[in-house]
Formats: sequence, structure tokens, C-alpha cells
Amino acid sequence: MSFDLAARLAARRAEHLYRQRPLLDSPQGPQVVVDGQPLLAFCNNDYLGLANHPQVIEAWRVGASRWGVGGGASHLVVGHATPHHELEEALADLTGRPRALLFTTGYMANLGAVTALVGQGDTVLEDRLNHASLLDAGLLSGARFNRYLHNDADSLAKRLEKATGNTLVVTDGVFSMDGDLADLPALARETRAKGAWLMVDDAHGFGPLGAKGGGIVEHFGLSQEDVPVLVGTLGKAFGTAGAFVAGSDELIESLIQFARPYIYTTSQPPALACATLKSLELLRTEQWRREHLNNLIRQFRRGAEQIGLALMDSFTPIQPIMIGDSAKAMRLSQMLRERGLMVTAIRPPTVPAGSARLRVTLTAAHSEAQVQLLLSGLEECFRLLSITEPDHA
Repeated sequence: MSFDLAARLAARRAEHLYRQRPLLDSPQGPQVVVDGQPLLAFCNNDYLGLANHPQVIEAWRVGASRWGVGGGASHLVVGHATPHHELEEALADLTGRPRALLFTTGYMANLGAVTALVGQGDTVLEDRLNHASLLDAGLLSGARFNRYLHNDADSLAKRLEKATGNTLVVTDGVFSMDGDLADLPALARETRAKGAWLMVDDAHGFGPLGAKGGGIVEHFGLSQEDVPVLVGTLGKAFGTAGAFVAGSDELIESLIQFARPYIYTTSQPPALACATLKSLELLRTEQWRREHLNNLIRQFRRGAEQIGLALMDSFTPIQPIMIGDSAKAMRLSQMLRERGLMVTAIRPPTVPAGSARLRVTLTAAHSEAQVQLLLSGLEECFRLLSITEPDHA
């Protein structure tokens, strides 16, 4: 029996779901060059505008001169360098937890945490709109796996009644395709009442949310007892790369012993940790970045509502515009690109069938004038396609 890959690819094209990689030929920022075309981009997750910050770049350069450009070994052999350790201590301080542990990617952090904590005989309960890495982690753990209705504490409570063994409740902090926040106080209350643990992947919350950028847990004023397992990524608001898990000393020691994605991989370059230490400093001290970003979010939502666009319930930098039909979403994205604006069309299977959308992301590096250019472009493109909110809700 042979693999009929050509048929699978043809089917994906026919369904307007075929994905291609745009080629970036510039640093990340509002003004980019993609496939040779200068564009004003509203699709990256460099929320605080630190990915191309000169101080972060200089920290990486100095770090490379001191530590070289490779990790050289896994953390448990001889790949755990001083910058890694210093970054873990700084991330623990940011989160207000005793310890933090570095991972190479957010996907690996989620996979490592879930599979280290639960297995056969245990239970994993996840929000049905969780990121793919969380869903994959739950399925691969070997634990009994179930999904509760999106952001629904009552739905979670019913599933907790049937849970067996050690039970881990897993949710995104900010949902990456919708931009809404998990109702952490309610989820934590139900989880603690049943003696289960709550794990939050706050990939999109660290930086934009919280008084000092500490994310959704800081935003809601929750404790480690409410959220024993807190995951963050460094490739978004931090502007660098990697991820971490923060929690108790016992949690971090358990991950070091049992998290296979941590144990069996080479550490990230120490110079990268040097760069992240600098970006973390800027994230915590330059409050103007969060304030400016929040102003842009308000400007965009006000303008989009005046145009009549179907926005979702989000006050985060992720501002999806619901379209519904995948072909229409792709067409709108292409029309915007013809006008020098880059906004990504998100289609199934990334989002549920019938809920294709334009996913606008705003950053602190954008200006009010650039957001107004986006709004003007959206108004023109929607008018040309005669799309109004009732038609694509």
C-alpha cells in the first residue's frame, strides 16, 4: 500500500485550506518585506516590539562573544549554563514562584509538563479551544482525556465529578485564535474544590497583561495554589525564543526528572538566554509599551465597530474579525495585501469549521497612524466584497 500524498494535498487545495509559508526578508516589525513586497504587517506576535530591539540584539551579541552560539549538550549533561540559570531565576521572580524551568519551545514545555504529571489511570480535562500543543499533550499522556465546553466552569465541574486518579485541568490563558481570556477565577475554584491541579499556558498573556507584564495570573490576582502549573513562552512578547514552566520546587524537580522533552534535547544557546534577560528587564520596566498597546487596541476596536465588522470578545492584542467562509477570508486577506497590508486568514483545522477569520494582531511597535491605515483598508475591502456583519456572523 502506497501513501497517496498527492490526493491529500489536492483535497486541501480544493477546500481553500492549503497553507504556504510567506518568506520574510526583513526583521520583525510593523514594516516588513514579505515575498519581495514591502508590507505593513498586523500578524506577528511580537506584542511589545522587542524582537528587533537594539538592547536585546546587543545582549545577544555580547552573550555570543562570552558563551558561544550553541548549547552544546542537554541540560542534564553539561548544557545548563549560567545565563540559563540566571534567566530561570528571573522568570521565577516575574511569576512570584519559587522556581522556573527553561524549555526550548512552548510546544515542548506543554508536552513535557502534561506527560510528566499524568499518565495511565489519571485524568486530563482541557478547554475544547486549547492550543494544539496542549491537546496533543493530553492525548499523548496516556491519561483519560476529555474536553469541556469553551471557558465553561459548569461544564468543567461536571467532568471533574467523573475524573479518576490525579486530575490535571489545562487551559490557555489567552486563547490564541479568539483573543479572549480564560475565566481563571472560576476554573481555579472548581479545580481546587475537587483536589485537582490547574495548568495555564499563558503564551499570549505574559507581557500585555498584568501591571508588570506578569500575565493572566497577575491580571486576576491569583496565587500558586490557584494555578500550580504556569507555562509561558519567550517567542512572543519577550521577543526572543524558548519557553518556561514556573511553579513549586517539587514541580520543577519533577519536570527535571520526568519531562522527556526537557531531558532529551540540547539546551538553547546561552546567548539567547542573555538576550531574554534583557528583554525581560524591558518588559517589566517600560510600562509605556503596555499603555501604548492598550490604546491601539481601543482605537482598533472603536474603528472596527464603526465600520460594522464582526469582532470577538477580546481586549488583548489578538483581534479576530469573524468571516465564516474560508474562501472569503482568503480573498479578503489577498485584497488587503494588494493594498500593502498583511493580515492573516485563519481557517480550519486551526479554528472550527465555518469560523474562518481575519486575525489582526497589534503590537507596541505600531503607531496610531498605522492602525488607521489598517482600518481604512478593511473598510474598503469589506465594502468591495459587500460583506456586512449579519452575512458572516
